[in-house]
Amino acid sequence: MSNRHTIILMQTSQNRATRTFMDYDSISQAMDGICGLYERKLKEINPAIRNITYDISDLYNFIDGLADLSALV
Repeated sequence: MSNRHTIILMQTSQNRATRTFMDYDSISQAMDGICGLYERKLKEINPAIRNITYDISDLYNFIDGLADLSALV
């Protein structure tokens, strides 16, 4: 089941122009991709910090802050 083609549909704000999609070969790659989005956002917000740590609740808050996030499996 984990090697299922997965498309992530995302809208980062209420502005419809922020709609985008990401294409992955598996569900686990898609989940890693979402984590990577959050990690890049953390680096963007905190450019001077070399080692940034977070826990699952931080990731959940990031996802909850998106206008929309859906997965097509």
